[in-house]
Amino acid sequence: MRRRKPTLPVSHCHCVAIPRRLDTSKFVKLRARRGTPGRMVLRMNSEVVLVRHARSVPSKPDGPSEFQRPLTAEGNLQAHGLVRELSARIPTTVVSSPYLRAVQTVRPLALALGLTVGVEHELREWDSGITPHPGYAQDYAESWASPTTARSGAESLQDLTVRAVAVLTLLADDHHDQVVVVGSHGTFVARALVGFGVPGIDWAFCTAMPMPAIFRVRFAEDQVTVTGAGL
Repeated sequence: MRRRKPTLPVSHCHCVAIPRRLDTSKFVKLRARRGTPGRMVLRMNSEVVLVRHARSVPSKPDGPSEFQRPLTAEGNLQAHGLVRELSARIPTTVVSSPYLRAVQTVRPLALALGLTVGVEHELREWDSGITPHPGYAQDYAESWASPTTARSGAESLQDLTVRAVAVLTLLADDHHDQVVVVGSHGTFVARALVGFGVPGIDWAFCTAMPMPAIFRVRFAEDQVTVTGAGL
């Protein structure tokens, strides 16, 4: 399968409007687990800016672990380079996956704005059950071809889609009329786009996604509009 390279820089992407009713069942369960039961207010007006982490140290069998893999020197420069573009959105909240590389990507922005980086476990990368090995890409490709299949004790891509949509909708619902910047991961971001109805999101799109990458998810009424690289 040929990879599709994003042809547009992040700041000049096409807009895709998705007239999609949001499935709120996972959202309600997630809010209940957080001790704030209640239904979602569908007439929200919020923006979630998804940031795939900057260049990180590759995954290796001998470590560091997925939770502790840091950015490379190049990645740290990239993270600082995001500050101007992201701060232009005037975010009020910066939140991240608990993985170090995601936190490090959005920390310079938080520091520049005088904010702290909140950590949300539901923003973590896909619990794939795939360990680092030379043929890992084939395992990922097979999972994308069969997104409802999960490895033993792990999460299917469809499970990830439901999780991603639920937590991002929760963040939007908690921050009406505000902009939230989210630090996360490539597969998480790609499956969130699938869940919001963006067409053409597949394994080739995921592998071509740059590090870092920015996608804006705009919630207005019960509609979602997404812009980002390669859309």
